[in-house]
Amino acid sequence: MDAEPMFIRLQTPAGAPFAFEIAVDLRGTRGFQVAGPGQGARRYELAQAEQPDYLDLFEALARDFGTRAPLARTPPPPRKGGPPLRPLLTEAVALEILYGYGDPCVVRVGEGEWRLLVTSNDAPNAFPILASSDLFAWRLTGFVFPEGRAPAWALTGPGQADFWAPEMHRVGEETWLCFTARMQDRSLAIGLARSRSPDGPFSADEAPIVTGDVIDAHILVDACGAPWLVWKKDDNGVWPRKLAALLHREPAWVSELFAAPEDQRTAVLALTLWPWAETLEPMEQFFVLQPLIEAATADFTGFARRIEGLRGRACGARVEEIAAISRALRTRIYAQRLSADGRSLEGEPAVILENDQPWEAHLIEGVWITQEGGRYHLLYAGNDFSTAHYGIGAAVAEAPTGPYRKSPEVLLSSSAEWWGPGHPSVALGPDGRHHVFLHAFRPGVAGYKAFRALLAAPIRFESVVVSVDGSTTR
Repeated sequence: MDAEPMFIRLQTPAGAPFAFEIAVDLRGTRGFQVAGPGQGARRYELAQAEQPDYLDLFEALARDFGTRAPLARTPPPPRKGGPPLRPLLTEAVALEILYGYGDPCVVRVGEGEWRLLVTSNDAPNAFPILASSDLFAWRLTGFVFPEGRAPAWALTGPGQADFWAPEMHRVGEETWLCFTARMQDRSLAIGLARSRSPDGPFSADEAPIVTGDVIDAHILVDACGAPWLVWKKDDNGVWPRKLAALLHREPAWVSELFAAPEDQRTAVLALTLWPWAETLEPMEQFFVLQPLIEAATADFTGFARRIEGLRGRACGARVEEIAAISRALRTRIYAQRLSADGRSLEGEPAVILENDQPWEAHLIEGVWITQEGGRYHLLYAGNDFSTAHYGIGAAVAEAPTGPYRKSPEVLLSSSAEWWGPGHPSVALGPDGRHHVFLHAFRPGVAGYKAFRALLAAPIRFESVVVSVDGSTTR
């Protein structure tokens, strides 16, 4: 039997505006030897294959080879108003909570009682459940899926599992829980589980209710008492790998799609790495392609226009490849009626929201809808969750499926103290007012598996106005 190779050697295909030669060391943690434009070979070692390690690598490559520097290491743009965010949880209350309080769902479950559910990534115990009687002091009451109790369809294990964005809602006499997990084929799917109590135990359905790379499910009970499922099609996780593969086959197109020299070099680096990157687990592949994503979204409107222009000049199979990328540049949020027992979907899904505001760039996600004053007030997150450009937007409609009217301005954005506020949920607080709950990173440490704090601010829904303690949007 042949021995496993120790190195993968990669070379930029002919036709690109720049050329790299890269050797990837497969022994132990990642090692890279890179030679590129105007520079001889340089060696880089990663302590681990996590996002901070790749950010260190791409920072060094930016210095040495003139590629794009990572946005996750740059301060946020100036904040446009908005209140200070009140920290509620800034450290783990139990050792089993490995990654903080990402994608927080805060719900009021009784008089003076709240529950908090959060993302757990690949932790062995999925979805911590925390309880509080004042929103400040929290205790861990258990997990939705303790180790060994995850649904059979969900992938588990360090570096492979992704248990994201859980939500619980009272529907009739039951507590329904929706969540995202990876299937055995590595694609993302949405599952449902049920319990008589918000503290569980939860019993998951035998199969996902929505499949096909979908995330961030939300359950809405409308004015008539009918349940709806809302979710995001995760196309922003699709187009970067399609783009890298396309450019690897057509490297001359780099010059047509990217104007800035640093972005051209970044695209060439990505297309050179692609034959190796396509073999990686989904999250590590995202780490490797993140500079390419940021190069494309630095001028997102212009990039989308250039992609469309390229399609008009392409031939054969390349036409559909480019069309698939162009379609995936739009992130779509769907809503569909659930059956009364929540076991199936009824009718057809409706697109209720897309990314179309400059601040959102290439994606929107993390929807929460509050029914108030005869209207449906929708909060959502936009831009890249692992940078300080992430923020929260607002929209309003007269019906669950819209049409939703967006505010053109971001509602909550990064501050000097907290980066990347996102994935909102809304609940009544002890004062009887609505509060928005969200996660955020401490400055300079944004990223997958980085600790996220739980923060809050009072929020008002008045006619078509959403106000967060002085920050108003229409």
